[in-house]
Amino acid sequence: MHRGVGLVCLHYALVPPPDVGREQLLEWIGASYEAHWSVNPVWEADFKVLPRHPITRGVRPFRIRDEWYFHMRFREGMRGVTPILSAVPPLSTMDRPDGPHTGNPAVREAVRRRDPQHVAWAYERPNGGRGFGFTGGHFHDNWAHDDFRKLVLNAILWVARLEVPEQGVESHVARTLLNANLDPKPHTGQ
Repeated sequence: MHRGVGLVCLHYALVPPPDVGREQLLEWIGASYEAHWSVNPVWEADFKVLPRHPITRGVRPFRIRDEWYFHMRFREGMRGVTPILSAVPPLSTMDRPDGPHTGNPAVREAVRRRDPQHVAWAYERPNGGRGFGFTGGHFHDNWAHDDFRKLVLNAILWVARLEVPEQGVESHVARTLLNANLDPKPHTGQ
């Protein structure tokens, strides 16, 4: 990281152990999941507006249900952080008791105020390294969604300092190939 390499963290990779990792993620990708601050509900996020950024090239606004972590702990003042996907979570995301991953007074107030929550972001480190955080990815089937997949593929190129094509990374996923080696998860049906 000190040499300026890039780092992409998806979904649970954003959740460091309680005793180590949070400060490193803040330094390397600009944000981290923090127990008793961040939450992990399943909800349908509506990404109505996308910023102009290489990561969003060719990506259209979209809606998708996922376990979108939010109320992430970002670097002070969001220095170096560019929100990529932001949405307003529904009040139903707080229909759970307070706990390390379910709720707390600060996140409840943010949801009541209808504050947009950043669930994907780009980060440029002072040493030139880049990072990307993406809180979705819980449901394997979501990788079949072209805009969901394109955004993450674009981010990987951007973090690696490769040129993102004007229309974004083109890829096609057949449902049969997507599910070829998937082990069923009885608790989610996915």
